[in-house]
Amino acid sequence: MAGKISAASARAHTRKSKQSTSFKLLSGVFTKTLLVLFVGALAWAYQAIQPPPPKTCGSPDGPPITASRIKLRDGRHLAYKEHGVPLEAAKYKIVKVHGFDSCRLDAVPLSPELVERLGIYVVSFDRPGYGESDPNPKRTVKSMALDIEELADQLRLGSKFYVIGISMGGQVIWSCLKYIPHRLAGATLVAPAVNYWWSGFPTNLSNQAYQQMLPQDRWVLRVSHYAPWLTYWWNTQKWFPSSSVIAHSIDIFSSEDRKLLMKITSTRNHAAQVRQQGEYESLHRDLIVGFGAWEFSPLELDNPFPNNEGSVHVWHGDEDRLVPVTLQRYIAEQLPWIRYHELPGAGHLFMVADGMWDNIVKILLVGEK
Repeated sequence: MAGKISAASARAHTRKSKQSTSFKLLSGVFTKTLLVLFVGALAWAYQAIQPPPPKTCGSPDGPPITASRIKLRDGRHLAYKEHGVPLEAAKYKIVKVHGFDSCRLDAVPLSPELVERLGIYVVSFDRPGYGESDPNPKRTVKSMALDIEELADQLRLGSKFYVIGISMGGQVIWSCLKYIPHRLAGATLVAPAVNYWWSGFPTNLSNQAYQQMLPQDRWVLRVSHYAPWLTYWWNTQKWFPSSSVIAHSIDIFSSEDRKLLMKITSTRNHAAQVRQQGEYESLHRDLIVGFGAWEFSPLELDNPFPNNEGSVHVWHGDEDRLVPVTLQRYIAEQLPWIRYHELPGAGHLFMVADGMWDNIVKILLVGEK
């Protein structure tokens, strides 16, 4: 009997050993499969968040070069376009900085009468990655101001010049006021974009303004600020809505803006040139730099013209649905040297209304209305 029990025990032990070995084999295969899937998922995710290389103008697979360009010290090119009276005959020289999803061809449409009477020269340029200006993967808040200074020097605008910036281009004017104030004769910010994370804003004020945006646009700015490496993927994925601004949604515009949109679309025949080098180094880089962590806050700036030798103007519509007017008002309150012009009933596109640009420029240059 004892021998039979021993044999049965041996067979049971053998079965358990085989089961244990099989379980270990299955467990090992399962673990390896999970590991392979995890590595594959990481590789897919890495590829998904990598933006494609830009199609730089003049490269074999890029658009042709058609614009006048200068070569900067770091080897990049800036494309520009001149308007108004000849430079050598100009009394007033203005550098115009375009906004988001725009380019040098979106000029300041001044009346010929005003241009001739005051002797106005305007140079507009493509910000890096837009139009025909080379991308700048190292673009910073400061680098934009230095690009403008170098543009002015190479075109021989003189020791001082005026700057005008629109929307996201308005942020660049803050950079000029910070980094090259000694080169400025005056400055105007037209419906300038605001970074909700600038220091100096009361938390409740910036939060209230932030909540006024469409939900998908709040997420776009969150990603640009907290996870800039995800910006390309976030704005190109199809799982949920991304930027309404990039998509040209009319939901972001006020009723007055929608009326003015017809005027813009009927005269704008260069839209394809704006993003021709790719969206990452133009639109997405704008978001990363404009809404990232700044080296300074505009609310901390000193008056660049303490002896009233120049002036700084901010223009804003109180019905602007892209940039809440409450933040603009607060900036103007904190910087009493700012000459703040708030337009009742106006939205974000008020500057294209008939005669508006003449008014904005006259006030900057000679104080006329």
